[in-house]
Amino acid sequence: MIAHTTERILQTVLVLLAISFIAFLLVATLGDPLTSLLPPDASIADRQDLIMRLGLDEPLLTRFLHFLNGMLHGDFGISYRTQDDIGPMIATRLPATIELAFASLLVTLFVGVPLGILCGVRPNGIISRGVMLVSIAGITLPNFVVGVLLIAIFSVHLGWFPSFGRGDTVQIGGWTTGLLTLSGWRAIILPAITLAAFQVTFVIRMLRTQLLEVGQSEHIRFARARGLSERRIWSTYAMRNALLPTITMLALQLGNVIAFSVVTEGVFAWPGIGSLFLQSIQAADVPVIAIYLIFVGAIFMIINLVVELIYPLVDPRLKRSGA
Repeated sequence: MIAHTTERILQTVLVLLAISFIAFLLVATLGDPLTSLLPPDASIADRQDLIMRLGLDEPLLTRFLHFLNGMLHGDFGISYRTQDDIGPMIATRLPATIELAFASLLVTLFVGVPLGILCGVRPNGIISRGVMLVSIAGITLPNFVVGVLLIAIFSVHLGWFPSFGRGDTVQIGGWTTGLLTLSGWRAIILPAITLAAFQVTFVIRMLRTQLLEVGQSEHIRFARARGLSERRIWSTYAMRNALLPTITMLALQLGNVIAFSVVTEGVFAWPGIGSLFLQSIQAADVPVIAIYLIFVGAIFMIINLVVELIYPLVDPRLKRSGA
């Protein structure tokens, strides 16, 4: 088990290094930092000073090592658009994205999992058929369409929730949160539902498929032959086998939510790193785009590593096979 854990950690580090190198190549080969950071009337001395400060006169490999060393020490470079340090720019927007991601994950858990179990245990019921019919819309409609529909109904027509912004926020240490104010909770509801729409339908359909397959397996038929109650069969035997792929999917969906919250944040003017990424694309701010790609890659790799390492805790058979 220790050898497997060490191997997976090393693989994660190597993949992160590869992602960092690709992102560094974007910064090194796309755009001209001198044009972006210097005024049009800058002198030759100013240009030489900036070249030396950014290390543009050094070999590519040396610059990459400086790039890695800077990230390890919290130095993520300078934005071409604002000429500010990228680290503080991301730090001020990260709480908004994380809160939105976890709020949408809670919606997915409390809506998708119960409905998925219902559709798997009673696939021919009226409610299950209705849920599966509605889930088709959740899969086919893009996020921005769902967001616009929610704004039109609950913001414009009914006036229940705000259509943009994060509401009032409270500073707790270095963390800015809107979850301690009423306007913050009202502001996060529609973006969270929009971001969770696809995840909910995906969880429902996946859990239904898993439970239907497990329900036809031999050990479930044997449990019925022993005279066990249906409640015990589904809660003890069926759910245990359907749990592994569901945990994997939910964990990776958290990475998806953080990475692909760009559209939702754009629709609701949510001040997270997704909207920062959109602004950087519009302004061709390559350093911010590169750091965003590294950040998203790190999230996916770390979540994937954690999920693999907790597999044996969920299914002891994996621990025995690993041993």
